[in-house]
Amino acid sequence: METKTSIRHRIASQREALLAQLKETPIVEIACKKVGIGRATYYRWKKEDSPFAKATDEAQSEGNKLINDMAESQLLSAIRDKNLGAIVFWLKHHHPTYATKVEVTARLKTDEKLNPEQEALIDKALKLAALVPTIATAKNTEEKNA
Repeated sequence: METKTSIRHRIASQREALLAQLKETPIVEIACKKVGIGRATYYRWKKEDSPFAKATDEAQSEGNKLINDMAESQLLSAIRDKNLGAIVFWLKHHHPTYATKVEVTARLKTDEKLNPEQEALIDKALKLAALVPTIATAKNTEEKNA
């Protein structure tokens, strides 16, 4: 009985240590090594214990925020040191003028006519959508203008 209690106590302390490690380093492999457990154990605990799974997700999220803050701090330091790569990175991601742009050029052929079957299908869909009066008026106007 005492052995079961000591095992439970050891597991509980390992889980707490793991949560603390994930808050500092949100990488499962590294956190597990520092605590002295295998990744398989971590994933088994996470699968078997939903409150623990939620706690690990929160710890990793907190750890990610910490790493993001550190990275932003280092980026700002690099900008102050006139590091051109850091300056370009910041501007590309924080200023619309310098953002990467994608230009799309295409020739669209829009003069294709619908066949009678397609027109009937569209009319049926519009009737079901209760838009027929508006469409019928537009269709009559087109026919008069043609």
